[in-house]
Amino acid sequence: MDTEKAGADGAFHWPVRVYYEDTDAQGLVYFANYFKYMERARTEWLRARGIEQDRLRAEENRLFVVVETGARFLVPARFNDELWVSVELEEIARASFQMAQEIRRGSPDGELLCTGTTRAACITADSYRPARLPRTLLEVSTG
Repeated sequence: MDTEKAGADGAFHWPVRVYYEDTDAQGLVYFANYFKYMERARTEWLRARGIEQDRLRAEENRLFVVVETGARFLVPARFNDELWVSVELEEIARASFQMAQEIRRGSPDGELLCTGTTRAACITADSYRPARLPRTLLEVSTG
């Protein structure tokens, strides 16, 4: 599986393989696992921008927390499918950002299985109060 980080559509893409443990009794990916796939892609999207979440906590006392998420399930994924999960920044504010995500089968242009959005907020690790987003993330929106 080749790892593609930026697609022609401008979105970030991350590959995921469906394992047997991801499926339910019907042989389909259990719905909650789509959220795990999206989380992995968001983590890699941040990493590609130089943001390592463990260092962000240790060095800057900041964390990201999901404050809102949703998904629309269109077509089921199955055992051994190669999935491509995209992340595209939709909106950014001082202390939060929203991403649109898609999960496709086979390639970044393959069959659309699931769409979703996630809003994450940046908070301080000790008080859980809102904190300014890291500079490198704010620079994403300005190009």
